[in-house]
Amino acid sequence: MKQRAVWAAVLVAGLALTGCGSATGSGSSSSGSADKLVVWDWKSGEASSAAYVEKAKADFAKKHKDVKVEFVAQPFDQYYTLLGAAIQAGKGPDVILFNGGGQIRDRVGSLLPLDEYVAEDRQRLAGWDAFAKDSKTYAAPVTLQGHPIYYNKALYEKAGLDPAKPATTWAEFLANCGTITKATGAKCFAVGNKEGIGIQFFLSALASGVLTGQEYDNWIAGKRDWNSPNVKRIFELWKETGTAGLNNDGANSTAMFNDAFAVFQSGKAAHIIGLMSDIGHWKDFNEFVTPEKLGVMTTPVVTAGSTPSLPYDGGIGYAVAKWTKDPKVAADLVRSLTSTDALQAFYANAGAITADTTIDVSAGGPAVTTIVSELKTGKPAPHVALSSKTIDLMGRLSQQLLSGSITVDEVVKQMAASDAAS
Repeated sequence: MKQRAVWAAVLVAGLALTGCGSATGSGSSSSGSADKLVVWDWKSGEASSAAYVEKAKADFAKKHKDVKVEFVAQPFDQYYTLLGAAIQAGKGPDVILFNGGGQIRDRVGSLLPLDEYVAEDRQRLAGWDAFAKDSKTYAAPVTLQGHPIYYNKALYEKAGLDPAKPATTWAEFLANCGTITKATGAKCFAVGNKEGIGIQFFLSALASGVLTGQEYDNWIAGKRDWNSPNVKRIFELWKETGTAGLNNDGANSTAMFNDAFAVFQSGKAAHIIGLMSDIGHWKDFNEFVTPEKLGVMTTPVVTAGSTPSLPYDGGIGYAVAKWTKDPKVAADLVRSLTSTDALQAFYANAGAITADTTIDVSAGGPAVTTIVSELKTGKPAPHVALSSKTIDLMGRLSQQLLSGSITVDEVVKQMAASDAAS
């Protein structure tokens, strides 16, 4: 497996996940000056990101040749803890990489709104909402992140099913899973929930087939009815995947990164709710399943009248810290990090589906073409709308649901209380 697919990572709340970067020593610079900008991220240490970083630095140098840029790649499993310490101290990096959703929204008090600096990029880039709060934008999107349901066409063929016609309803999907398992021994789903991440992917991937259109929109808008039968149904389905034996064995002890992906890649499971960018995604799976045998299916309809759609948001994006010496210069670096040339390199080398809608992905194979074609009708991912604390709680409760030590009613009760307090 290539390097980008082997980072040992813990995907923290709100992620629309990308891979982890390598750590730097504790002696690395942590704050900038008038002639230097310091960037914190978890990407710049990866080989697959090298060309992206160089393109961004070159673009920035055209505008500010006398300003040095230093990238500090932090270990991802400690990233937000380290960032929290910097925020508490009121000093640290000038430009900061964030996951969209709760991770950045919980920290906007330490960030500068970027609206006045990024107006020219609004039409070219997508995914802005994941980095906004109270009508202000705090980061520019680098990637789009979502949760397609990938499937192995070879297993469908071995089971006598038509791989060009995946199930469109949940009942049909379960029937197909039974047929595949009987014929091949492969499980229905590859699931990694050791860190409580699996439920995030499951919630976002299945929600549009369970919730009504109005319920979905209300959820994203923060008007969530945790007592709704359809909301409860999502958690019931999660529990049922365990009790019905649809998941790989030991889902609660299987890490999403990268053990669950390995289950799917090895043909031991027919489906996985994966990512768009840039790990556990189409490019990684193409290497093992092959582009011709890798499918992407629409969410099966569970509730009659629901309208399935691809759940996606802005994945990762760069923000500017309040304490930076020159906000405009720092914002110019953010713009360089989201320039077309830089993002084209990120797509080419890492397989990232970037926020730049002008980049051609047609040579990437059928799966990525399908994903990109669904962006126009896609909607924000439900788990990204939750606070980081509520997502952490959901992860713990999801493990208990799979183990049978808690009821769905108790889960939604606790989730409702946490959501209301967020």
